[in-house]
Amino acid sequence: MNKSELIKEYEGFRSLGLKLDMSRGKPSAEQVSTVEKLLTAVTSNAQCFSETGSDCRNYGGLDGINEMKRLFGELLGVGPEQIIVGGNSSLNLMYDTVARSMLHPVEDGCKPWSKYDRISFLCPVPGYDRHFAICEYFDINMINIPINDQGPDMDMIESLVASDETIKGVWCVPKYANPTGISYSDNTVRRFARLRPKAKDFRVFWDNAYVLHDLTDTPDEVLEIFSEAKKYGNEDMFFEFMSTSKITYPGSGISCIASSERNIKRILEALKIQTIGHDKMNQLRHSKIFHCYEDVAKQMRVHMNIIRPKFQAVYDAFAAAFEGIEGVSWTKPNGGYFITLTLPNGTAKRTVELCREAGLVITPAGAMFPYGIDPDDSKLRIAPTYPLLDEVKIAAKLLACCANIAICEKQA
Repeated sequence: MNKSELIKEYEGFRSLGLKLDMSRGKPSAEQVSTVEKLLTAVTSNAQCFSETGSDCRNYGGLDGINEMKRLFGELLGVGPEQIIVGGNSSLNLMYDTVARSMLHPVEDGCKPWSKYDRISFLCPVPGYDRHFAICEYFDINMINIPINDQGPDMDMIESLVASDETIKGVWCVPKYANPTGISYSDNTVRRFARLRPKAKDFRVFWDNAYVLHDLTDTPDEVLEIFSEAKKYGNEDMFFEFMSTSKITYPGSGISCIASSERNIKRILEALKIQTIGHDKMNQLRHSKIFHCYEDVAKQMRVHMNIIRPKFQAVYDAFAAAFEGIEGVSWTKPNGGYFITLTLPNGTAKRTVELCREAGLVITPAGAMFPYGIDPDDSKLRIAPTYPLLDEVKIAAKLLACCANIAICEKQA
């Protein structure tokens, strides 16, 4: 299709007065409607007690009720003693973990991170914009680490952490990474587990947001990090996070942090000052409908059947629109919430601009990189889960049209 034909197609989209949003990885209304039973899981005062007899309406239980600690432990492959149950947002737990590290020593004999002249985090790219926002908020320098189909560049990570004491952390999304959808290979996980950083207070932020979010019947498998780290005496180096935000209700799910028993004890000492405890009634409701791993897995198969056709609609639209176009490719992940579209250098921002003018909002170009700067201006994050399937089909065709116009303009 030549440029004049593309412009004609584009004007046709504009005339529709579209208001489409594929900017964030949000579950659809259809997905959240699948857990209505959560609303009636507890219906009387007599049901407001945990399995230990604790009254979930009252204070106490700083680390969460046993039922949810056990369930999260089963989902992550760790013991319940390694779990603290939080509120509805794992992002909040990640922010709090960084904030505590800025204010108090992460490790014996070290200073709070804020007391160093300069600290850095390693950031696999393309990556999760909210990870980068936390670093930027706390004025933590960010270092880009390329990511491939095995995970982050481990040669680069190993070299940097072994030689630079100012590097205090690294962000990781080990399964179905946001936004590339890749999962870390066994070798990559093992190399993380045996890292020997120069900084005693170096920590790995293991954001396992998509641990159960499969899109195919042949899902990726990722090694459990604490079992591997324990082989090298490195279990204190890891903080792991997950939530039910894309399992039940994003606005009122449950999150958790997992770590070594030593780290859990340190975190609880700080939490005693920070909060009386998180919402135990919500924990109880979740425990009433999810008793074990298989209950959650069954729920996630329902989600998969809703989401998978939307991903396929994007693949189909891209295959039709980009056939023979040099420099264009896209991911087809086995799970997660995103597709990464790679365009010729210098065309991503223009594509986003054209989309916006035609009524389609997508994630800003550059958002997948620290400081919002994609050095090649070539990567776009596509989030097809939230709109209706028919809307996804229109959005994907519009997006492809906009990208092809941007490519034509760049070549002119």
